[in-house]
Amino acid sequence: MPPARDPDQVLIFDTTLRDGEQSPGISLNVAEKLEIAHQLARLGVDVIEAGFPITSPGDFEAVQAISRQVREPIITGLARTHVADIDSAAQAVRDAERPRIHTFISTSDIHIVHQLQSTREDVLGQARAAVAHAKGYVEDVEFSPMDATRAELEFTAEVCAAAIEEGATTINIPDTVGYTMPQEFTAYLGRLYELVPGLGDVVVSVHCHDDLGLAVANSFAGVLAGARQVECAVNGLGERAGNASLEEIVMLLHTRRADVGAHTGVNTHELARTSRLVSRLTGYVVQPNKAVVGRNAFAHESGIHQDGVLKERTTYEIMDATTVGLDANSIVLGKHSGRHALRQALEELGFNVSGQALNTAFKRFKEIADKKKQVTAMDLEALVTDELRDDDTGYALEWFDVEASSRRPPHATVALRTPDGDEVQGSFTGDGPVDAIFRAINAATGVDARLREFRVDAVTGGQDALGETSVVLEVLGQSAAGQGVATDILEAAARAYTRALSNGVRRARAAEQAAAPEPEVAQTP
Repeated sequence: MPPARDPDQVLIFDTTLRDGEQSPGISLNVAEKLEIAHQLARLGVDVIEAGFPITSPGDFEAVQAISRQVREPIITGLARTHVADIDSAAQAVRDAERPRIHTFISTSDIHIVHQLQSTREDVLGQARAAVAHAKGYVEDVEFSPMDATRAELEFTAEVCAAAIEEGATTINIPDTVGYTMPQEFTAYLGRLYELVPGLGDVVVSVHCHDDLGLAVANSFAGVLAGARQVECAVNGLGERAGNASLEEIVMLLHTRRADVGAHTGVNTHELARTSRLVSRLTGYVVQPNKAVVGRNAFAHESGIHQDGVLKERTTYEIMDATTVGLDANSIVLGKHSGRHALRQALEELGFNVSGQALNTAFKRFKEIADKKKQVTAMDLEALVTDELRDDDTGYALEWFDVEASSRRPPHATVALRTPDGDEVQGSFTGDGPVDAIFRAINAATGVDARLREFRVDAVTGGQDALGETSVVLEVLGQSAAGQGVATDILEAAARAYTRALSNGVRRARAAEQAAAPEPEVAQTP
């Protein structure tokens, strides 16, 4: 059984690396997932749902790597009620300091009839058997009745009671399609407690989706009804409209702690940094007016608001920007800063870089420092996360030449390093220099990638700011995203396109390998 804990503490279960990565176009490699997991540990989340091990060898490898290297939080792998799923999850998390298996099956009739093509009796039996099987591997087992808020409450209660009888230590109630409303969710959980007395002996969790914009509100309603674990994701990432936003539910409980009586163990000063890291590695931009971590979250345009804040911050701000870590540019380096200064600055930012990785980072830093007057903390974060995107399984940009003129179509030549270590080149013309580079990359690789989205953002302000580009491609029937950072927008765009193409090729190959008669893994809690 889990150790005794503060009954007023709400456990934060982060599913960025599992449900968040199911967002269209996101394809993180193992190094990127590890970096996010380490940052989640620094943030102080209680549980990291590291992935869905049965879905692919890459997912299994990532969950296993996180289990071996990230020591503080509970590490969990998701599994359907299939024996093979649970076996795979158990193997993936077995080296974790605090392993958990999270298994699930639908209890709503709409899922049972149309998706599972099964019966309530079979679902009950599968749930009971799955928890018992998982319990044979680990002490900490979580069970979720998927689509619970659209299911008959009495049947869901019966399934949850069976899971508890078999040893489940956490019962998670998912609003899988974001359908419920706060008052309904409160009543639902209240009745569930009445029907399942054993809920008082386990942790009750909630997992809410944002299809109607109520994920955080419903999660908060769950806490008020007695839930002591909230499943959420950084920046609200996840299937369809996403999950409850981790930073929003954490700061809600932090800011209103005196009124609610519940709190989390999260280090709020790491929220903004975590948000930026996830945004850069996934390519999902944070909207400017996003609560807590958006760049306008503490900005004041109205003269009346500005006047009030200048006189007394609390006139219009209910939180301090420094509380969530939005004072990120306190670290400033210049072109004369040495390797030791860079390493110390990176350590302050939570990056432990040494050896060849430090040499590579220092080289990139010097290149940037020659072009920028000052290199800030946000610049360093962007550079380090940019380096994480490269691995040996994809193409890498070696160099490019572009000829651009208003009198003739731009022409580009690129050279790429293949996964086998060979150099390939391609040339093409385009509507503009960026389009020419993208077409030349296609020519070099022989892959007909099609551009779906292209975005350019500045990492910081000023004319010498780093440019961060994001692209989404359709590659061999797969959607894939890639990002790139450089002071030269053309270089950043070429890096982003090359990485997106590599991600798409990997996903297409993984899809081919995974083709099997096993039931499709599509909907999850």
